[in-house]
Amino acid sequence: MINSLSEFLSQLLPQLPPFLPLLIGSLAAIFLRGHIRSVIMLLAPIWGALQLLVLDPGVYWTFQLLGFELEPVRVDKLSLMFGYLFHLAAFIAVVYALHLKDTLQHVAGLSYAASAVGAVFAGDLITLFIFWEMLALTSVFLIWARRTDRAYGAGMRYIVMKVLSGILLLTGAVIIITQTGSVRFAEIGLEHDGIISLGAWLIFIAFGIKCAFPFFHNWLTDAYPESTPTGAIFLASFTTKVAVYSLARGFPGTELLVWIGVTMACFPIFYAVIENDLRRVLAYSMINQVGFMVVGVGIGTALSLNGAVAHAFNDVIFKGLLMMSMGAVLHMTGRINGSELGGLYKSMPKTTILCIVGAASISAFPLFSGFVSKSMIMSAAVAEGYDYVWLALLFAAAGVFHHAGIKIPYFAFFAHDSGIRTTEPPKNMLAAMAIAAALCIIIGTFPAQTVYALLPWEVDYQPYDITHVLTQLQLLFFSALAFVWLNLRNLYPPELPSTNLDSDWFYRKLAPGIVVPIYYSITQAMDKLERLATIGIRRLISTSYDDDKNQPKGYFAKLWPIETMVFWVAFLLAGILILYYL
Repeated sequence: MINSLSEFLSQLLPQLPPFLPLLIGSLAAIFLRGHIRSVIMLLAPIWGALQLLVLDPGVYWTFQLLGFELEPVRVDKLSLMFGYLFHLAAFIAVVYALHLKDTLQHVAGLSYAASAVGAVFAGDLITLFIFWEMLALTSVFLIWARRTDRAYGAGMRYIVMKVLSGILLLTGAVIIITQTGSVRFAEIGLEHDGIISLGAWLIFIAFGIKCAFPFFHNWLTDAYPESTPTGAIFLASFTTKVAVYSLARGFPGTELLVWIGVTMACFPIFYAVIENDLRRVLAYSMINQVGFMVVGVGIGTALSLNGAVAHAFNDVIFKGLLMMSMGAVLHMTGRINGSELGGLYKSMPKTTILCIVGAASISAFPLFSGFVSKSMIMSAAVAEGYDYVWLALLFAAAGVFHHAGIKIPYFAFFAHDSGIRTTEPPKNMLAAMAIAAALCIIIGTFPAQTVYALLPWEVDYQPYDITHVLTQLQLLFFSALAFVWLNLRNLYPPELPSTNLDSDWFYRKLAPGIVVPIYYSITQAMDKLERLATIGIRRLISTSYDDDKNQPKGYFAKLWPIETMVFWVAFLLAGILILYYL
């Protein structure tokens, strides 16, 4: 059936680069208004997804640049899976944002989605770098579009980290290209000798920054909560998932990623539990979920890699659903801190139910999407002898249930009654959440017919066996029991108006105290050198030129015979020839 549909579409649709439909949609959003713009924006991701069905595996639109053959579009199962995911995410995000009249957000959102699609289909490092930078430049406007001082500051810090990532990627790519003579983006790895090793490490760190590795993660928890309610849906869908794709493409089986991923899965839990801003809780939760994916890439088996990309697919949907539900709360109440919310289930019952579906999915309840992908990664860890990694991921899974599965819906919609009475969000926002919720249930119930059918590597895996289900149900039961017990004993961290310090404190507060004095010292030294140079030049002029007679004096006033000039020209020419032929 799929082959027949592909043949039909190939006759109907021209072959275009995968990112082009979304880019055309973003350009149309600049000039169009009203219902026409809404229709075009909805059609752009649908057109793009259908376009993918036309593309057979292979390389398209190659051309020569500076002696290198660029592959701007490479189609295989891995890129196709992320391509379908990004078009689906773009469609849901567009539906969620239909009520907006803000042209900036519409243009930035679709351009951002187009950049993500272009990045995952890039077949060479130069094309990857171009879309890597486009991701940064387009996404930052979704933060600035909130038009607050905090958003402007967070956006500036965000773009600095993204530019740093781009510089590292470009530098590493130049080293790899000059040393190997190939621009192809394939498996790179870290096991190299000489200067190539430096290039590989630079690219690895560039991917790590966008993947929110520990100590490089602050841009995410800083910027995403300051974005607009609709912009956060786009942001949660693309940047980190492009980074996961890049790691799966360039560094599969790199064991260092296992330990980085475990750290990512565990440390955000402690911040998320004490965080008051519920969108920032979800930002920490995003790092936690990406940690599972990074572990899967690091293990490097077919099962773990499939688990990593399947979890990326599912995370975009259920994390997007949670972000949309919190965005709806922010849109309708103007508040997002847990200490200011509660009791909203009375006036927002539909949003409450949809949020609970997202919470069940991220917590990996059986029959929900998170279960069928997270269990693949944990099974792969056990199969490869990573027992301590499995235990750490088990702890991380319990932590997810605490801070995202329970805390988000509990403090937003239940807990104490805040007295806030509002209405449900606009119908388009509810429709987008309903689409995501339905996908969470459909994928969780029928994984073999949905997400498993798109997996890049062949593997036989059955998520619904007695061991997987019972282990997960026990984990969820005791985690819920711990939450109830801690609350009854008043031991669970309360929701308080506060600012939690993260590692970004070092470069936001401590670094200026060090950098500013150094800057002023360098500035003063340069000023002093400039004054000394000015004095020296004036003295040289006064000793070599007579202003009264308007002629040189001293050494420069001497007349030199032409034979001297000929001698020195011949001498320099001979020296150059000798050096050239040595």
